[in-house]
Amino acid sequence: MTSTSPDPARLVACPTCDTLFHADLLTAGRTATCSCCGTVIFAPRNGAIRTVLALAVAALVLMAVALGFPFLTMTASGLTTQASVIDAVASFAVDDMAPLSLAIGLLIVLLPSLRLCLLIYVTLPLALGRRPWPRAREAFRMNVELRPWSMAEIFMVGVAVAMVKVADMATISFGPAFWAMAAVATLLAAKDAVTCERTLWHMLRPA
Repeated sequence: MTSTSPDPARLVACPTCDTLFHADLLTAGRTATCSCCGTVIFAPRNGAIRTVLALAVAALVLMAVALGFPFLTMTASGLTTQASVIDAVASFAVDDMAPLSLAIGLLIVLLPSLRLCLLIYVTLPLALGRRPWPRAREAFRMNVELRPWSMAEIFMVGVAVAMVKVADMATISFGPAFWAMAAVATLLAAKDAVTCERTLWHMLRPA
């Protein structure tokens, strides 16, 4: 890679030090690293599209599981309370807290699910060796733009912190939805780590 280029569309920035490089698309098995800090910028792998598709499908299925089963059960002073992810979202939908309830539902359920659906739409035909479906570029662009607002992983971190705080006051047991959401958070992180946006943009370019 070189650090200068007359074509801004072919410039890429190092995610660590922001140095700009002129990068060509790499073949599978090769790695491009930043000459300043050594960060890996591109590392295409054979079968990566199928891996991304499999992770997205698995995460979407587990998200559906998480919505249909209990998330956790809390027992304190002889009283037992069971809550699901939907219960957690709906608990804020009172009085002037309704906007917060809507925001939580969007950030931890709807937007992550939408991103997964968009990514499946984009990668399924590519994994099958077919041409991209109509408006695949727009779908992938929306998937990328929604990434900062998809916070299923942040939700799980918040749950972990909350459980530490109440552990001395109640007995907490995890339901199937908790493990499903934990798996979703893991799969989302793995999907983002495996996805090479530059390669996908190249595969989605107009014929």
